[in-house]
Amino acid sequence: MKPNDFIPRTPLGRAIILAILASGGIGYGVARLTAPSTSAVAGSASDGRKVLYWYDPMVPQERYDNPDSLSSMGMKTQPKYADENGAPGGPPGVTVDPAARQNLGIRLATVESGVIASDLTVTGTIDFNQRNVAVVQARANSFVQRVYNRAPGDIIGAGAPLADVLVPEWGGAQAEYRAVQRTGDAALIAASRQRLRLLGASGTGGDGTTTIRSPIGGVIQTLDVRRGMTLSAGQTLAQVSGLGTVWLNAAVPEAQSSGIRVGRSVRVELTAFPGENVFGRVIAILPTAQAESRTLTVRIELPNRGNRLRPGMFATVHLAGDVGGGLLVPSEAVIRTGKRDLVMLAVAGGRYRPVEVRVGREGGGKTQILAGLAQGQKVVASGQFLLDSEASLSGIEPSPIGGQPMTPQRERR
Repeated sequence: MKPNDFIPRTPLGRAIILAILASGGIGYGVARLTAPSTSAVAGSASDGRKVLYWYDPMVPQERYDNPDSLSSMGMKTQPKYADENGAPGGPPGVTVDPAARQNLGIRLATVESGVIASDLTVTGTIDFNQRNVAVVQARANSFVQRVYNRAPGDIIGAGAPLADVLVPEWGGAQAEYRAVQRTGDAALIAASRQRLRLLGASGTGGDGTTTIRSPIGGVIQTLDVRRGMTLSAGQTLAQVSGLGTVWLNAAVPEAQSSGIRVGRSVRVELTAFPGENVFGRVIAILPTAQAESRTLTVRIELPNRGNRLRPGMFATVHLAGDVGGGLLVPSEAVIRTGKRDLVMLAVAGGRYRPVEVRVGREGGGKTQILAGLAQGQKVVASGQFLLDSEASLSGIEPSPIGGQPMTPQRERR
C-alpha cells in the first residue's frame, strides 16, 4: 500500500487529519514548556556539591525540584545541599546563606554570667482578715428588749451597741447581792459577788438589764437579733470582721513559687486607687495548689488605713523572690517544646544547631541556664523558630544536656 493511500481523498477527511496533526503539535509544544530541564531536577551543582532539593528559608517545610520555582511566599528558591547538615566528622547543623540571614531576622546573643532578681507580677483579690473576727454570743438565757438599727454590711466601731437584753437570772442574783451587802458579813458578800461573776453578770447593781456590744470595730458579717427574741446561753447574735488589716490572696504559678518566702515585702497596686502603692508582707503560702490553674495561693497582709481597702477589690501584686546567679540568656532565645527546653547554638562555619538546656529562674527578660551551655557561646535570640523548624525537617537531633551532638535522625521531638 502506498503512503498516499492513507490520505483521504475527500475535503472533509483531509480537514480531520490536519486538525489531529495540529493538536499533536500543540501538545508537544506545551510538553516542551512545562517539562523541567535536566538542570532543574535534584542532582549535582556546578561545583560538584549534591543538591537534595530547592526551598525557601522563610517556609522551609516546602520543597521543590526546580530552581526556577517560587515558594508560597513568592520568593525564589535556593538549593539545599547534602553536606549542609555538617561537614564530614563535624557536628550537624543548619546553614543559612549570609544573604538570607537579614531577611530571616536572625540575631545572636552571648551567653553571659550574671545575677537575676526574681520580680514576679501576679494578680489577687482583697479578703477579710480571718484572724480578726469577733463572735458575739448571749451569755445567759435572756430576752431582747431593744435593738440598735444594725444590719449586715454595716461598719461599726469598737464598743458599738447591738442590743439591750433582760437576764432574769442576773436580776435575782443582783438583788440578793444588795441584800447581803446590808448584813455587813464580808464572807457572804464575797460569795454573792462570786456568784454574779460565774453567772456572767456585767455588774453588781441594776435590774438584770445589760447592753450587748461589739468587742471590735469592723463590718457586721451576720446579725441574728430582733426585738422580742428569746435568747439561750451561747446563742450567736452577730459576727464582726475587723478592718484594721486585710488579706490579699494572690495566685502564683507553682513553677515560679519556689523563690517566695514568708515575711517578704510586697508592693501592691489597686485598680481602685491608680498610681498609689500599698506595701505589705507575705504571711503564709497555703499548702494546697489549685489543680485547674496550677497555682498556689500566697496570703499577704496589708494595712488598711481609713478602711479604704474593701474585700473583693482587684490588685496587681509585685513579689520579690530570691536573687540567683549563673549563666544567663535572653528569655526569647529559649524554645519551650513542652517536653524540654532548647536553644539554637551558633557554631563555626555559619551553622546553627539545636541544643537542649536546663533552665532556672526567669526575670528582667533573662533566663538562667543551669546546664547545656558555656559562657561566651552564641545563641540565636531572634529567628530561632525558623532555624529549629529547618533542623527538624532535616532530621537534626538536639544535643543532649552534657552530651555530644547526636547524628541526624529522621524523627525528632
